[in-house]
Amino acid sequence: MKKLLITGFEPFGGEEINPSWEAVSRLPDTLGGYALTRLLLPVVFGEAAQKVIAAAEGIDPDVILCVGQAGGRDQITPELVAINLRHARIADNSGAQPQDERIMESAPDAYFSTLPVRKMAEAISALGIKAGLSYSAGAYVCNDLLYTLLARFRGKKTRVGFIHVPYTKEQGKEPCMEMDSILAGLCAAIESMDAQ
Repeated sequence: MKKLLITGFEPFGGEEINPSWEAVSRLPDTLGGYALTRLLLPVVFGEAAQKVIAAAEGIDPDVILCVGQAGGRDQITPELVAINLRHARIADNSGAQPQDERIMESAPDAYFSTLPVRKMAEAISALGIKAGLSYSAGAYVCNDLLYTLLARFRGKKTRVGFIHVPYTKEQGKEPCMEMDSILAGLCAAIESMDAQ
């Protein structure tokens, strides 16, 4: 069975929960031909990616799929691209608030996901759940994580991707999505990762 390292984030920005981890923690142990290893990440620039890289060294996953919260979005959005930029509207959970900094000097401006993100978005939509391809993972910790992982695993067998999910209803913010829909969407995305 293939191995999937799947991550979600701790709460940040004054929230009590983070729907990314709420969903990831409820996924089954095996899905779509993959054995899942779950990992909770800090909302901290640099540290989140290093935690994933350390875990990957022990697991040697076929796929790393990271999940994060995108407040303000009303759909589940697989990310196509990560940019070489850190810019924080609010401080991360360590208090860092970089402004227009490069993640890596002398590295490309962007990397593209190595998962079939368009097909993943289509698989979610096919269930009647709002989904769409996103062309910007922002410049906060989610993008920092995706960019660093894509750089680290470039040219290697491990494929890397990222999915943003909306607020969940429990957070009392709009737009939001039922946790059951977020879960079903993530399952559909994982089951379609090997689509050609």
